[in-house]
Amino acid sequence: MKRRTLYMILGAAVIVIVIGVLAWRVWLAAQPEGEIRSALVKRDTLLVAVSVSGSVEPQARVSLAFETSGRVAEVAVEMGDAVKAGDVLARLDDRRLALQVQQAQAAVTLAEAQLAQLQSGPRAEEIASAEASVRAVQGQVGAAAANLDQLEAGPEEAEVATAQADLAAAISQQKVAQDTYDLVLTCVTFRLPNGEKQEICPALGAPEEQARYNLQAADKALAAAQARFDELAAGANTDQVRAARANVAGAAAQRDAAQAQLDLLRAGATGAQVADAEAQVAQAQAGLEQAQLALERATLRAPFDGVVAQVNVTAGEMAPTGLPAVTLLNVSRFHVAARVDEIEVGRLAEGQVAQVTLDALPGVVLTGTVERIAPVATPESGVIYYDVTIGLAPTSSATRPDVPIRDVPVRADMTANATIIVEELADVLTIPTWVVRVDRSTGQAYVDRRIGDRVEQVNVQLGVRYEGVAQVLDGLAEGDEVVLVLESTPFNLAVQ
Repeated sequence: MKRRTLYMILGAAVIVIVIGVLAWRVWLAAQPEGEIRSALVKRDTLLVAVSVSGSVEPQARVSLAFETSGRVAEVAVEMGDAVKAGDVLARLDDRRLALQVQQAQAAVTLAEAQLAQLQSGPRAEEIASAEASVRAVQGQVGAAAANLDQLEAGPEEAEVATAQADLAAAISQQKVAQDTYDLVLTCVTFRLPNGEKQEICPALGAPEEQARYNLQAADKALAAAQARFDELAAGANTDQVRAARANVAGAAAQRDAAQAQLDLLRAGATGAQVADAEAQVAQAQAGLEQAQLALERATLRAPFDGVVAQVNVTAGEMAPTGLPAVTLLNVSRFHVAARVDEIEVGRLAEGQVAQVTLDALPGVVLTGTVERIAPVATPESGVIYYDVTIGLAPTSSATRPDVPIRDVPVRADMTANATIIVEELADVLTIPTWVVRVDRSTGQAYVDRRIGDRVEQVNVQLGVRYEGVAQVLDGLAEGDEVVLVLESTPFNLAVQ
């Protein structure tokens, strides 16, 4: 059963093949023998072009970022908004920065006031105050010197005698106070009629308190008189003399400083002092400018008229430091950024005309001009490329030259294909490429030329090819008629 099925399948396949061959022969017989299309060899102008691909770029693309960290206070734009140069795009909370500007401004004001004071000279009241300070310090020096002289000379005899008399008087007064206090504390014992004994202290109370106060005062006076006498009797010690000398030296230093300040006021500011004050003003102004710059940078403004392409910040959140917050495009003009390999770049030059098509806009042909060719190469995957910039003209295409490019929906980053016209070959022999065939075994290009009623095969040497037209270097003459002949096999190759 299976073998019979196999024979049936093979038989059906043979029948299909035979029918196909017969149908092919019938189709060939139905074709006009030998000739399908024809064309004349003519002289024409032929364009030589280089084809490149790239992407559409705006006139300018800038990514704006905050240079300091902070919380975003305001986002004034959204993606797609049109903005003018100077418009606010986003702003940080700048209260701290504004305070720093105020502080810097105060520092400038202070430095300028000090400089102005030096330049204007001292006021009369300042000099009078300095003179009074000198006199006061000179008095302190005199008092300190007199005390030192007294310590070094020792006490006078009369002073010692006076201290001794004061000590004797203090001793006597203390004894009287002590005896009085003891008497006040005396108590009396007597017998009552019933025979009991009873002790009475009649001076207790207010008399006792007064006597105790007098005794304490007398004790202190005695101690003071004794200390004064002992000091005079012993004379000044080394520490006292050293302290007195230090007091004299300190007072003299204060006097010299006060006198120097007075001399400076009388003489006026020196050039070095004025220069130093001017430097302080310059430093304060630099600090103010730095604070103002930091405050300005807390607000992102549009550097040019354009369209917002991207917004990466949100009000209330912390701004990403160093990362783009807002991306802005200048779409007043577009250009194509393309890369050309080193084999083709030598044929390009600035000013050459290009025709540009966009994958996103079929049928639109934009006119462009080569504006810049990079002076150095960009290697990529082992291939050497050169960056080429093709500026787009303000009109859209040859078919609609009245349509401005702004009315064509060109967008940044669209894929673009450009044909750059590098040369015009005038008065050259040309034929359409569809008449050209290539011998598969030899690679020789040939055409079928009709002379009268016959068709002959002619080998040709071709030059430049562009948009379906080929330059003829040898093998044909102007006015020759070339034809496309359908041969017995459909697999001959035509030059496209």
